Amino acid sequence: MEIAVIDYKMSNMFSIKNALDSLGFESQITSDQKKILKSDAAVLPGVGSFPEAMRHLNDLGLVEVIHEFISSGKPFMGICLGLQLLFTKSEEFNECGGLDIIKGNVEGFAKHLKGEPIPHVGWNKVINNDLKQKKSGQTSKIIVDNNEYYYFVHSYFVKPDNIEDVYTLSRYGNFKFCSSIVNNNIFACQFHPEKSGLKGLNILKNFFTKEINEV
Repeated sequence: MEIAVIDYKMSNMFSIKNALDSLGFESQITSDQKKILKSDAAVLPGVGSFPEAMRHLNDLGLVEVIHEFISSGKPFMGICLGLQLLFTKSEEFNECGGLDIIKGNVEGFAKHLKGEPIPHVGWNKVINNDLKQKKSGQTSKIIVDNNEYYYFVHSYFVKPDNIEDVYTLSRYGNFKFCSSIVNNNIFACQFHPEKSGLKGLNILKNFFTKEINEV
């Protein structure tokens, strides 16, 4: 079993690879389309700007590859910018179209928060979305510990059109935002599980172990 860490020339991919390897998964950092599609699972990580990331994905021919991979039903995880890229569009700099796999937008904290530093950096709590917990078919696939703390670094957040896509919420100042989503074979989070200690490693383990066994 092998997990592809999708390399689109945006950030250091080694932290997520090292986390996966430490859990006993075999992983490879690659932008090779065939290798990605042949893998048993994939991770879209990322730190940086949304428009630049979309340019890189297009230049490398990875937009259709990601769509095809997700359509296959194999487990797919997005982390930080990798979560945001799954959405329809972002307002970062100028409006920019995303992968449009999850319907919704990416918005900046700046227009919602007053008096809080941006970017939002550090440990923050995640809270289960009560509506999502009532949908037993999907929530059983992933274990994110309720009321636990995970590590965040971001200035933008996702706003899904469908509230049922929201898996967890977090609060920054007085503002509540979506901190992770679940949609069929996709789990994506704004926080960094690979930088969140044992709780974060458990998310990687629980998602990929259960998902791969069910494919």
